[in-house]
Amino acid sequence: MTNYIAVIHKEKKSDFGVSFPDFPGCITAGKTVDNAKDMAQEALQGHIALMAGEGLPLPAPSNLEDILKDGDYKHAAAYFIVSVKLQKKEPVRFNASMDADLLSLIDEKAKDFGMTRSGFLAEAARKELGFRE
Repeated sequence: MTNYIAVIHKEKKSDFGVSFPDFPGCITAGKTVDNAKDMAQEALQGHIALMAGEGLPLPAPSNLEDILKDGDYKHAAAYFIVSVKLQKKEPVRFNASMDADLLSLIDEKAKDFGMTRSGFLAEAARKELGFRE
């Protein structure tokens, strides 16, 4: 298990927001603190799965002392740990054949999503196999 720090933010008339200093752009929220914590686990697992599908490296977890020095997090309502099980799967190269027009459409769609062909096909397979909603 790897532990990442999550930061809870709360503004008047808003839900409890959660962000991850190690994963800019990975955010979620919940009506209660407990709901926000549950949503945080789900959000981080999904974010990491997408990064893995793209072959992107995961950041090393920051320590709380460094996060506290960052002005973006000085007004946090709370900090907590989200533990994730990182699957260390080695990519396996394989050969596949398909219609050239279909492959061209896949490449175009992958580019639209900012993905590689391999990442797009892996994500499509995960979705079809029910690994992702």
